[in-house]
Amino acid sequence: MKNRLALLLGLLTVVGLVLAACGPAPVATTEAPMEATEEPTAVPTVTDIGTEAHPIKVLFVPSVDTTVIVTGGEVMADALNAATGLFFEVSVPTSYAATIEEICASPEDTMAFIPALGYALANDLCGVDVAFKAVRFGFPVYWAQFLVARDSEFQTLEDLEGASWGYGTLTSTSGYLFPQIDLQNAGVTVGEATETGGHNQSALAVYSGSVDFGTTFYSVPLNPDGEPAWTYDDWVNGDVTPDMFDVPDEVVDSCAPNDDDSRIVCDGWTILDARGNIRTEAPDVVQEVRILALSAPIPNDTMSFAPDFPAELRAQIEAALLAFAETPEWADSIGHPDFYDWSGIYPATDADYDIIRDLLALTGQTLDDFR
Repeated sequence: MKNRLALLLGLLTVVGLVLAACGPAPVATTEAPMEATEEPTAVPTVTDIGTEAHPIKVLFVPSVDTTVIVTGGEVMADALNAATGLFFEVSVPTSYAATIEEICASPEDTMAFIPALGYALANDLCGVDVAFKAVRFGFPVYWAQFLVARDSEFQTLEDLEGASWGYGTLTSTSGYLFPQIDLQNAGVTVGEATETGGHNQSALAVYSGSVDFGTTFYSVPLNPDGEPAWTYDDWVNGDVTPDMFDVPDEVVDSCAPNDDDSRIVCDGWTILDARGNIRTEAPDVVQEVRILALSAPIPNDTMSFAPDFPAELRAQIEAALLAFAETPEWADSIGHPDFYDWSGIYPATDADYDIIRDLLALTGQTLDDFR
């Protein structure tokens, strides 16, 4: 839709005032009195937001299985309701772009969990404002990974010249935007490019051999002590080499879903990237699919509010979310491995996402490109 500004103006809510006219005192009559008419239905206003009649919309982008998102989202909604007394309505729009359009179309009563790229676009489009960024195992950033078959001959990004590419969606930061920049910088022109629909689908496409390489989110694996194999400071200092992206070669053959089927574990090492999400369909995915390369660091996903969200309600929700992140129920919601796998949240500022704006300026992409 090209005329997005006109659409937003057309969707602004106008609340009318209902004026009641006072009539003269009734006159005595022998006629049967008229039955009282029903009171007109009240028009919802900003003061209704968060009531059962006007719940706060909670949007999640469809980057993983929608059923998992809805189930975990309801756990969060119940916890926030218990903490604040406010009511929430969880939904998963059909795409990243649809999520942005919906939060902009409902500027007073919507909050959304959207990735870095989606946030930059939504902020530019209608002033959506970030509150928190995700923390995953101590990292305020994540990476895109290039996945290839373990027995393929690909050793560098340059080797992908002419290869077929599977990516989630055009609006996915780690699935498309950052990998696209890396491929451009490497001078690579890919062959057929296929929009798979999500990170899991891209990993499966590589596993099945339907594409030569796929791009998904990456998180650092955990070592047998339960700690990240390397830290963000190690990355910044240049101490991370390509052989450290994946689990050690000597443990690959042991990789399999753990006893409760929540992770893929490799002789004590734990897989946290997108391959772990397809452990049910492809329990031997680590034996079949390896990591070729990583992108530059990407700011973590956001929890953001619509531009005109009431400040008092926002403060209540922010406090409740911080408290919820410290509870065991968090792991059944957005902290679940099959959901967004957030281990916590940290306050964020709009400036944290300037790197995304720089990349959008470089590519010339806008929301119109993602419809």
